[in-house]
Amino acid sequence: MNLIRRRFLSLAGAAVAAPTIAFGETYPSRPIHMVVGFAAGGGADIMARLIGQPLGERLGQQIVVDNRPGAGTNIATEVVVKSPPDGYTLLLANSPNAINATLYDNLSFDFVRDIAPVASIGRVPLVMVVNPSLPVKTVPEFIAYAKANPGKVNMGSGGNGAPDHMSGELFKAMAGIPLQHVPYRGVAPAIADLLGGQNQVIFGTMPAVISLIKSGKLRALAVTTAMRSDQLPDVPTIAEFVPGYEASQWYGIGAPKGTPPDVIEKLNRETNVVLADQKIIAKLAELGASVLSGSPADFGKLIVDETAKWAKVVKTSGVKAD
Repeated sequence: MNLIRRRFLSLAGAAVAAPTIAFGETYPSRPIHMVVGFAAGGGADIMARLIGQPLGERLGQQIVVDNRPGAGTNIATEVVVKSPPDGYTLLLANSPNAINATLYDNLSFDFVRDIAPVASIGRVPLVMVVNPSLPVKTVPEFIAYAKANPGKVNMGSGGNGAPDHMSGELFKAMAGIPLQHVPYRGVAPAIADLLGGQNQVIFGTMPAVISLIKSGKLRALAVTTAMRSDQLPDVPTIAEFVPGYEASQWYGIGAPKGTPPDVIEKLNRETNVVLADQKIIAKLAELGASVLSGSPADFGKLIVDETAKWAKVVKTSGVKAD
């Protein structure tokens, strides 16, 4: 059993033994803040607002989205870690949190140790897309082309260590091919250079690239999730050609370590009710996301597994935070 998993299991046991909060039945009695590590308008912010409004209605209190961008979500995470564990400050957790655990040195917190899993929300596939001028139409053809043209295939990303970058690094390692990473300050300029031919491939989030795929401006080779996407049913998964490959953006809710179990259970239960609403399911689908509901333990396992998985990729690739 690895260190991360042992740490999670010990914390889970401690949570079960922790006393419930005195106001258990009256929680929440005031607005709840959900801290988001990205600016307003981005995918994480949209996800927080999409879930936050109906969740607040069910809880009888407003959920206020608090955007704290910077340091790849580390600023937001630190805010939550240092907040009282009373259920009134939550974190919109997502895949960068798992990557950052290894990507950044000397963090003031340990994501697995200091953030209690509350509820998972959804999973969003990335799409491996190329400029249509590239003479490849399938993943095997791309792999063959990259091997035949070392140093000539540029992989753009939204930033060093970002999920799209790490998804590409995982593909590089598993496919055994040379790709030259070109980081940008955001996904939009990376896509712009892909359209212009300066880059040959990116692993873009579904919302960022789907309209360009459907218009023929970009060619989709595969999706990164284990299952095909309902939005691109004819596009295969990378795993169909590179067995075992899986990468995705995921979202969930976390709370400070020590938050009472009855508060976490209530938040989890009401979040799952929201996620079962057909209107929410449809809105998530518009964002390219599939519902990822479950227990706090289910979300905790996802966090542990993802943190361990990306730790290996970070170490193997030698990527360092900017």
